This record gives sequence, C-alpha cells and structure tokens, in this order.
Amino acid sequence: MRFNRREFIRLCVSSGAALGLSGTVIGRLEKALAAGGEGLPTVIWLNGANCTGCTVSLANRISEDAPVDVADLFLNTVNLAFHPNLMGAAGDLAVEQIRNASLGAYVLVADGGIPTAFGGYACMVWTEDGREVTALEAVRSLAPGASAILSVGTCSSFGGIPAASPNPTAVLSLSEAAGMPAIRIPGCPPHPDWVVWTLAQLLAGVDLRLDDFGRPAELYGDAVHKKCPRKGTPPAERFGVDGGCLKELGCQGPKTRADCPVRLWNNKTSWCVQANAVCIGCTEKGFPGSFLPFYKEKG
Repeated sequence: MRFNRREFIRLCVSSGAALGLSGTVIGRLEKALAAGGEGLPTVIWLNGANCTGCTVSLANRISEDAPVDVADLFLNTVNLAFHPNLMGAAGDLAVEQIRNASLGAYVLVADGGIPTAFGGYACMVWTEDGREVTALEAVRSLAPGASAILSVGTCSSFGGIPAASPNPTAVLSLSEAAGMPAIRIPGCPPHPDWVVWTLAQLLAGVDLRLDDFGRPAELYGDAVHKKCPRKGTPPAERFGVDGGCLKELGCQGPKTRADCPVRLWNNKTSWCVQANAVCIGCTEKGFPGSFLPFYKEKG
C-alpha cells in the first residue's frame, strides 16, 4: 500500500506557520515538491507494547485545514508502507509490503516499548512463513537499514508505562532494543504536530538539534511551567477552580519539557492545565514511575 509523498510535502508547505516550520525548511520542502517528491524515504511504522494512543493522537491532527479527515491524511499525504492499524493489507500481503519497502530507503517509526523477556515473545508483530516474528526481532532487523529511526510516544522513547516497575516483560525503548540512536518524540500521547514537524524536518534534509534525551530541542526546549499562563498566579487550594497555579497540587510542569502551553491540543482548543488538570510529566524519561503520585493531598 503506497501513499502520495508529494501531498505530504504540500501539506507541510501550506501549513508551515501552524507547524512552526522555519523558512529554510519550507524552502527545501518546496524544492522537493517541485521535484515531485522523488527519492524521499518510505515510512515503516511498527507497534510494540502500546495502547495505540500515539496513532490515535496523530489521526486527531484533523482540522478544517487539509487534510480534513483521517482518510485524507493517510491516503493522500505520506508514503506509509506499513502500519498495522491503518493499512488495508493484512497477513502475507502486509508482510510483503514490509519486505519490499525495506529494499529501498525508509524511515523506521515505532510506538510502544519493546519487550525482551521470554525471547521477546510477549509481543508479536506478524507471522511470516508460519513463524511468529517478535517486535524485538523486527526492530533489530529493520533498524540497521533505516535512514532515520523515530520513537513516537514515551513508551517507545523511554519505556513508559509498559516498562514501569516491576517491568515483567523487560521492556526497553526502541533505541535500547535496536542498539542504535533514535529521534525521540515522547508524550503520552505525543502531540500530532510534534510527529508531523519532525517528519517535515527529515524530509527537508535538516539536521535536527536534539537535547540530552534525544528529543527535538525546538519542541522540548522549555519547561511547561515557564510558559504556563498560570505561572505566578496564587496557588490553587483545590481542583476545579480556574486560574490558580496547580504546582502545590502536584503539577509536574516545572520538571517537564514540552510546548503544550503555547501549542495547545485538539486543534488549539485546550491543554491539561487549562482543563484544571495537573501536568503529569508524560514527556519525560522515568514517566510514570518517577512522577507518582500524580496528585498530592494538601494539609
């Protein structure tokens, strides 16, 4: 199953301001568009130990601007060779798509942690020649040939919830399982714009500036609390009251790096703190264990 890479480049160019793309990136994308988008890598997207929330979040990028719905996004925008939740092919035909795609240039994307206990058989991704292929085997076979490796979501980036103590299936991050560096786009789930923005940089041939945890520094450069509109306001005494700073109630904004306060979620409708919920630190290494309990009892 092949999708139109040219339309994805056109989307990135037309939505450059909304996505926060620089003029240099837009210029390179325009050149790629003029060239027909040929030579750009295919995307092979694997699922490890996950809840599919990262894929749902990406699909929810839908807005009044193109692409207008999930069919428009995945039928007209990216050359997505394999994604078990989104492709029409199944069984041997789906495996054939992976094998064909891996013969050329491709970007390997994975959401979900990679179980390594029991020989990796806590997570099987497909059956080939009558044999179950584990996520661990798939990652280790595909990662060396990829032009780039993307960890989408906190589980793939750092282990996340599947790797939380006591981690009975010995889940590793994508990078750890592959033994290779990966660009990490953490979040539980990650913002759809973070995924599209990162792919746009790769398509434009930009060398991404990453932070110490392998995250794009432009997306994860500032603490949530730094740009929170509630910073400096009187501490909230209880939940459900607009306007008060939630730090004393357990908000992890000071320890968490992401641009949620300025980007907002659900097509710029709201975000966690605006909805009177605390930031739970979901973009950070060690989530969720290092951030428990999410709420603190006052008094």
